[in-house]
Amino acid sequence: MPIFAADYPFLDVFWTMLVFFFWVIWIWILITVLIDLFGRQDLSGWGKAAWALFVIVLPYLGVFIYLITQGGKMAERKAAQVHAAQDALDDRIRTVAAQEGGATGGGGAAQEIAHAKQLLDSGAIDQAEFDKLKQRALA
Repeated sequence: MPIFAADYPFLDVFWTMLVFFFWVIWIWILITVLIDLFGRQDLSGWGKAAWALFVIVLPYLGVFIYLITQGGKMAERKAAQVHAAQDALDDRIRTVAAQEGGATGGGGAAQEIAHAKQLLDSGAIDQAEFDKLKQRALA
């Protein structure tokens, strides 16, 4: 027998959506707590195991107690991780830019002319191309 709109009233639809929403939020919070728990450097393996057991055996109570006791520190750890990742990215960009700058002559006109002279001596470019590169470097 097919289900028609009259067989599933609006409040039942609303209640189903609300329950599903809270279930998704609950899973999200649980995963966030477990990620924070296992990413901690200040907690021993036994401490992590105890918290994980507490969160798994008594999920609501365990997660809420973890959030109450560790919530502020969770935010600090997350901010530190984001800051460290940003610093690592900045360092990598600086390193690559320095390597690329050295390879393409980003060190000034003298370095560009020296690089062009190396190309001329190796036969990769001719005298006219060398003159063009030299004029561009001096401009």
